Amino acid sequence: MDNNKQKDKKVLEIAKLKKDLEDYKNCYLRALADYRNLEKRIIEEKEQLIFQAKKNLFLKLLPVLDNIEKAEIFIKDEGLKMIKNSFFQLLKSEGIEEIEVLGKEFDPYLAEAVEVVEGERDNVVVEVVRKGYKINNKILRVAQVKVSKSKRNIKKEAK
Repeated sequence: MDNNKQKDKKVLEIAKLKKDLEDYKNCYLRALADYRNLEKRIIEEKEQLIFQAKKNLFLKLLPVLDNIEKAEIFIKDEGLKMIKNSFFQLLKSEGIEEIEVLGKEFDPYLAEAVEVVEGERDNVVVEVVRKGYKINNKILRVAQVKVSKSKRNIKKEAK
């Protein structure tokens, strides 16, 4: 009988150890999942911080590029052209590209209309006043544009 009690005690002890092992395993897996989620969140926050810092820096530098491009219209200088080209290469290397809006239908998410002018068709960008840029397919700065309104619609509004 003592043998049966010892066997029952050992079976109970083994069952308790198995349950404890399962509990510890679940706790470990939960902690591991939490840690992986934390790592992902930290990486995402770091990427977002880097993106924001880049965005702020380039938003401050883009007016300099605008001025270089304006100066290039009046001053035909190879040095100025080289500076502008190297600036564009820098932007490209950082994933920044110009938003192409000229001749396309006006999109308020990509451009800001600063003037409406007479044109052949409605709602077409006819002139870019200030270039817009995007970084990694996110808007960095919207373009400022002049948008056309057809002659017949202007006449209708005048009546």
